[in-house]
Amino acid sequence: MAEDKKQVEAITSMSEDFAQWYTDIVLKAELVDYSSVKGCLVIKPAGYAIWELIQKQLDERFKETGVENVYMPMFIPESLLEKEKDHVEGFAPEVAWVTQGGLEPLQERLVVRPTSETLFCDLYANIVHSYRDLPKVYNQWCSVVRWEKTTRPFLRSREFLWQEGHTAHATAEEAQARTEQMLNLYAQFCEEVLAIPMVKGRKTDKEKFAGAEATYTIEALMHDGKALQSGTSHNFGDGFARAFNIQYTDKDNKLSYVYQTSWGMTTRLIGAVIMVHGDDSGLKLPPRVAPVQTVIIPIMQNKPGVLDKANELAAALKAKGIRVKVDDTDKRPGFKFSEQEMRGFPTRIEIGPKDIEAGTCIVVRRDTGEKITVALTDIEAKLPEILDDIQKNMLESARKHRDAHTYSATTYDEFVDTINNKPGFVKAMWCGDVECENKIKEDTTATSRCMPFEQEKLSDVCVCCGRPAKTLVYWGKAY
Repeated sequence: MAEDKKQVEAITSMSEDFAQWYTDIVLKAELVDYSSVKGCLVIKPAGYAIWELIQKQLDERFKETGVENVYMPMFIPESLLEKEKDHVEGFAPEVAWVTQGGLEPLQERLVVRPTSETLFCDLYANIVHSYRDLPKVYNQWCSVVRWEKTTRPFLRSREFLWQEGHTAHATAEEAQARTEQMLNLYAQFCEEVLAIPMVKGRKTDKEKFAGAEATYTIEALMHDGKALQSGTSHNFGDGFARAFNIQYTDKDNKLSYVYQTSWGMTTRLIGAVIMVHGDDSGLKLPPRVAPVQTVIIPIMQNKPGVLDKANELAAALKAKGIRVKVDDTDKRPGFKFSEQEMRGFPTRIEIGPKDIEAGTCIVVRRDTGEKITVALTDIEAKLPEILDDIQKNMLESARKHRDAHTYSATTYDEFVDTINNKPGFVKAMWCGDVECENKIKEDTTATSRCMPFEQEKLSDVCVCCGRPAKTLVYWGKAY
């Protein structure tokens, strides 16, 4: 059995070195591999299958709100990018440039898209003419490139996958409604599919997206107490529309500028799933985003009828819509158990000659380790119930962890002590002055995560300067 545990032993303990634990999991669960392109990763089948499930379920939710998918070019002319000054300055340090095509230097440099606001604006300027053309609610699934100095699998890489929605509306009210609608959609998706509870709120002006009027965010808390921005929704107002001259004739036959939004989620969500739910045995996937929801492990599979019964069971479960595989390799059962745990499959089903004779099988839950004996005649009905319970339990566990690591501070000494010694979110009042925001970051490396929609009044004064407070802020150290 010691040999069977080799895979698990190769994973560094979370308490010993969380960063190394994370790297061990993404490599040993074969989610990614390093490539010969510095800062870029190969997303392997096990990792890409998770992204496909995220993409499929997010896309379905988008389309229920009227979103249409498009695809935009990968390259952006420099002259187009420079039309919006704040936007250019925000992305300048991260852009990759194309300066030569074939053997000839380009007359104008091209940016490999870090984001596509300018391309969508250029499109809308050409296709929006009348109020009858509005709203435009487009989204694209693609990759983007940002020249990051420090990279980490899924969390930060020079090329990553994402979706970016870009909409145009006739009124500021419609744009604000869409901005909030998509943020709420993201938060609901993360809770219902990824089993990750979120804090929803608005970013401070210092932290908002370059060129946006307002940025809204969902923030998750990882197991190590660090925050992870998991999705953002931006209200652009009419700033981009004025820069790109996106005008339409309204119902009164007057020219008006459109109001725009943008919203996005990335493969960073996979990193969130790992860091919220994983443990020292490896990955732990919520059933709704697990490419394999149960693995059937035949015991004494060389005995007559065992593999046949395992395959028969797999076919029956697949017919019920469960994602299932049979591990019929020649590895020892103990090794297969460890591998199932390390790869994060929500359940495994053990079935051998004695089980078949008794008309039962054993279902083992990845979240709790509980072993449940189930009659073979009941497994098709029982397993979906178990998977649903795992999904709910994982969300509840994550919520308890977040709430237990969310603190309050009313004095600066208390704030600094909490940030430095109790990893997690710290709620504190803020005056709204960027100087206090900068001082907090300089003293603690913590940043403002968001001004939550659900406000509390912890005190009347700013935790940093003591002047009258304007809002409650969630602060934290972040990825």
